Amino acid sequence: QSRLVESGGGLVQPGGSLRLSCTASGFTFDWYDIGWFRQAPGKEREAVSCISSGGGITNYTDSVRGRFTISRDNAKKTAYLQMNSLEAEDTAVYYCAADQVGPIRLCRFQTHNPYWGQGTQVTVSS
Repeated sequence: QSRLVESGGGLVQPGGSLRLSCTASGFTFDWYDIGWFRQAPGKEREAVSCISSGGGITNYTDSVRGRFTISRDNAKKTAYLQMNSLEAEDTAVYYCAADQVGPIRLCRFQTHNPYWGQGTQVTVSS
């Protein structure tokens, strides 16, 4: 059974940091591009950052560029999202997804047959 499992969410104060992890099982992780997405209450799901299967290509939405860093360790079948200088506006459920369409198309939701995780809550509040 193919799965993605996110972890690392929690409550953090503004200006703090969190690192999210996305661990895969049941499919060949290093053949897939990985994306991080988020959905705040009452809002549509949006793309945060995506990374190519080999890790050489990354992209970020403007609101997180310079604060968030996406990475992956194919040997561990895990992708990461390092989030620094967190703001209240970053509060959302964060999801990871895997597909084979390239990181740019993945972050544009131009997906083919993606795997999705169940999400992890990130709350930024004092």
